[in-house]
Amino acid sequence: MIYSTFKKIKCVVLDVDGVLTNGTILVNEEGHQLRAFNVKDGYAIQYAVRQGLLVFVITGGRSQGVLSRFEGLHVPEIHLGVSDKLTLLKELLVRYGLSLGEVAFIGDDMPDYTCMKAVGAAISPADAVEDIKKVSHYVSTKSGGEGVVRETIEKILRLQDKWHSEVLIKSV
Repeated sequence: MIYSTFKKIKCVVLDVDGVLTNGTILVNEEGHQLRAFNVKDGYAIQYAVRQGLLVFVITGGRSQGVLSRFEGLHVPEIHLGVSDKLTLLKELLVRYGLSLGEVAFIGDDMPDYTCMKAVGAAISPADAVEDIKKVSHYVSTKSGGEGVVRETIEKILRLQDKWHSEVLIKSV
Protein backbone atom coordinates (compact mmCIF):
# COMPACT_ATOMS: atom_id res chain seq x y z
CA MET A 1 0.00 0.00 0.00
CA ILE A 2 2.69 2.52 0.95
CA TYR A 3 4.70 1.78 -2.18
CA SER A 4 1.80 2.68 -4.48
CA THR A 5 1.42 5.88 -2.44
CA PHE A 6 5.15 6.63 -2.80
CA LYS A 7 4.76 6.54 -6.59
CA LYS A 8 2.36 9.52 -6.35
CA ILE A 9 4.53 11.69 -4.07
CA LYS A 10 5.56 15.05 -5.51
CA CYS A 11 6.71 16.71 -2.29
CA VAL A 12 8.61 15.53 0.80
CA VAL A 13 8.27 17.67 3.92
CA LEU A 14 10.87 17.30 6.65
CA ASP A 15 10.97 18.12 10.30
CA VAL A 16 14.54 18.67 11.51
CA ASP A 17 15.25 17.67 15.11
CA GLY A 18 14.66 13.96 15.59
CA VAL A 19 14.37 13.34 11.82
CA LEU A 20 17.44 14.86 10.19
CA THR A 21 19.29 14.81 13.52
CA ASN A 22 19.25 12.40 16.42
CA GLY A 23 17.48 15.03 18.49
CA THR A 24 20.56 16.09 20.44
CA ILE A 25 21.25 19.82 20.51
CA LEU A 26 24.64 20.93 21.73
CA VAL A 27 24.92 24.48 23.04
CA ASN A 28 28.35 26.13 23.08
CA GLU A 29 29.52 28.79 25.53
CA GLU A 30 28.23 31.59 23.28
CA GLY A 31 24.76 30.00 23.25
CA HIS A 32 24.94 28.76 19.65
CA GLN A 33 23.05 25.54 19.01
CA LEU A 34 24.90 22.80 17.16
CA ARG A 35 23.36 19.81 15.39
CA ALA A 36 24.90 16.87 13.53
CA PHE A 37 23.37 16.02 10.15
CA ASN A 38 23.79 12.78 8.21
CA VAL A 39 25.66 13.39 4.95
CA LYS A 40 23.68 10.63 3.19
CA ASP A 41 20.43 12.45 4.01
CA GLY A 42 21.94 15.61 2.54
CA TYR A 43 22.99 13.86 -0.64
CA ALA A 44 19.52 12.39 -1.13
CA ILE A 45 17.88 15.77 -0.55
CA GLN A 46 19.98 17.60 -3.13
CA TYR A 47 19.58 14.74 -5.62
CA ALA A 48 15.80 14.72 -5.11
CA VAL A 49 15.65 18.46 -5.77
CA ARG A 50 17.60 17.96 -9.02
CA GLN A 51 15.17 15.19 -10.02
CA GLY A 52 12.18 17.51 -9.58
CA LEU A 53 10.91 16.22 -6.24
CA LEU A 54 9.97 19.16 -4.06
CA VAL A 55 11.56 19.15 -0.62
CA PHE A 56 10.33 21.47 2.13
CA VAL A 57 11.71 21.91 5.63
CA ILE A 58 9.22 22.97 8.30
CA THR A 59 10.56 23.09 11.85
CA GLY A 60 9.87 24.68 15.17
CA GLY A 61 13.59 25.33 15.62
CA ARG A 62 15.11 28.70 14.80
CA SER A 63 18.77 27.89 14.20
CA GLN A 64 20.71 29.85 11.58
CA GLY A 65 22.79 26.70 11.06
CA VAL A 66 19.68 24.79 9.95
CA LEU A 67 18.87 27.54 7.45
CA SER A 68 22.42 27.50 6.08
CA ARG A 69 22.46 23.70 5.77
CA PHE A 70 19.30 23.55 3.66
CA GLU A 71 20.07 26.61 1.57
CA GLY A 72 23.29 24.79 0.64
CA LEU A 73 21.22 21.77 -0.48
CA HIS A 74 18.99 24.06 -2.62
CA VAL A 75 15.82 23.28 -0.65
CA PRO A 76 13.23 25.70 -2.06
CA GLU A 77 11.14 26.12 1.10
CA ILE A 78 12.83 26.38 4.52
CA HIS A 79 10.59 27.54 7.35
CA LEU A 80 11.94 27.97 10.87
CA GLY A 81 10.10 28.74 14.11
CA VAL A 82 6.79 27.30 12.91
CA SER A 83 4.26 26.30 15.54
CA ASP A 84 1.30 25.58 13.22
CA LYS A 85 2.90 23.34 10.60
CA LEU A 86 -0.34 22.24 8.95
CA THR A 87 -1.54 25.75 8.15
CA LEU A 88 1.81 26.60 6.58
CA LEU A 89 1.89 23.31 4.67
CA LYS A 90 -1.55 23.97 3.19
CA GLU A 91 -0.46 27.47 2.12
CA LEU A 92 2.63 26.06 0.42
CA LEU A 93 0.62 23.40 -1.38
CA VAL A 94 -1.72 26.03 -2.81
CA ARG A 95 1.31 28.00 -4.02
CA TYR A 96 2.78 24.91 -5.71
CA GLY A 97 -0.54 23.50 -6.98
CA LEU A 98 -0.32 20.26 -4.98
CA SER A 99 -2.73 18.27 -2.85
CA LEU A 100 -2.11 16.76 0.59
CA GLY A 101 -2.29 13.32 -1.00
CA GLU A 102 0.84 14.09 -3.03
CA VAL A 103 2.87 14.83 0.10
CA ALA A 104 5.11 12.66 2.26
CA PHE A 105 5.80 14.12 5.69
CA ILE A 106 8.62 12.77 7.86
CA GLY A 107 8.14 13.60 11.52
CA ASP A 108 9.03 12.22 14.91
CA ASP A 109 7.11 14.03 17.64
CA MET A 110 3.78 15.65 18.51
CA PRO A 111 4.31 18.99 16.66
CA ASP A 112 4.23 16.88 13.46
CA TYR A 113 1.03 14.98 14.33
CA THR A 114 -1.58 17.09 12.48
CA CYS A 115 0.49 17.17 9.28
CA MET A 116 1.10 13.45 9.42
CA LYS A 117 -2.62 12.75 9.85
CA ALA A 118 -3.38 14.91 6.80
CA VAL A 119 -0.84 13.84 4.16
CA GLY A 120 -0.76 10.95 1.72
CA ALA A 121 2.33 9.34 3.25
CA ALA A 122 3.29 9.81 6.89
CA ILE A 123 6.74 8.47 7.71
CA SER A 124 8.55 8.31 11.02
CA PRO A 125 11.99 7.28 12.22
CA ALA A 126 12.27 4.07 14.22
CA ASP A 127 12.77 6.09 17.42
CA ALA A 128 9.77 8.41 16.97
CA VAL A 129 7.31 8.76 19.83
CA GLU A 130 4.57 6.13 19.92
CA ASP A 131 1.70 8.45 18.96
CA ILE A 132 3.58 9.41 15.78
CA LYS A 133 4.37 5.80 14.93
CA LYS A 134 0.68 4.97 15.25
CA VAL A 135 -0.31 7.51 12.59
CA SER A 136 2.59 6.65 10.30
CA HIS A 137 2.02 4.75 7.07
CA TYR A 138 5.67 3.72 7.19
CA VAL A 139 8.04 3.46 10.16
CA SER A 140 11.63 3.49 8.98
CA THR A 141 14.18 0.97 10.15
CA LYS A 142 16.47 3.97 10.76
CA SER A 143 16.44 6.28 13.76
CA GLY A 144 16.47 10.06 13.47
CA GLY A 145 19.77 11.36 12.13
CA GLU A 146 20.78 7.92 10.89
CA GLY A 147 19.48 8.05 7.31
CA VAL A 148 15.69 7.95 7.55
CA VAL A 149 15.44 10.76 4.99
CA ARG A 150 17.84 9.03 2.59
CA GLU A 151 15.93 5.76 2.95
CA THR A 152 12.60 7.46 2.25
CA ILE A 153 13.72 9.64 -0.65
CA GLU A 154 15.55 6.76 -2.28
CA LYS A 155 12.43 4.54 -2.04
CA ILE A 156 10.25 7.27 -3.53
CA LEU A 157 12.64 8.04 -6.39
CA ARG A 158 13.27 4.36 -7.18
CA LEU A 159 9.53 3.71 -7.40
CA GLN A 160 9.21 6.72 -9.69
CA ASP A 161 12.17 5.51 -11.78
CA LYS A 162 14.16 8.64 -10.90
CA TRP A 163 16.99 7.06 -8.89
CA HIS A 164 19.58 6.38 -11.59
CA SER A 165 22.97 4.97 -10.62
CA GLU A 166 24.76 6.39 -13.66
CA VAL A 167 23.46 9.88 -12.85
CA LEU A 168 24.35 9.45 -9.19
CA ILE A 169 27.92 8.53 -10.06
CA LYS A 170 28.36 11.48 -12.44
CA SER A 171 26.95 13.94 -9.90
CA VAL A 172 29.59 13.22 -7.25
